[in-house]
Amino acid sequence: LAIMLDPAKTVIEICGGVNAVAEITGRHPSRVHRWGYTKDRGGSDGFIPSEVASLLLEKASHLGLKPEHFFKTDKNSNSSCPDHAVEETQTP
Repeated sequence: LAIMLDPAKTVIEICGGVNAVAEITGRHPSRVHRWGYTKDRGGSDGFIPSEVASLLLEKASHLGLKPEHFFKTDKNSNSSCPDHAVEETQTP
């Protein structure tokens, strides 16, 4: 059993599953499912391809889909910036 990576998993769940996303995007369900795989397994490392992201937002916003669902987040961080964009400083 393969574990899907966020945000693909999140977007697919919000939209109603792989078949619903396939119908919205015109992609084959197997292709949609692979978005959640790592690149070495033929996926996109959990990212939704940019050519269908805006279509999904347009067609599924009524389901609660938001732009932030298309980005990976660190649930333990107080910042929405990627780790490499934030430099922490320590005070002595």
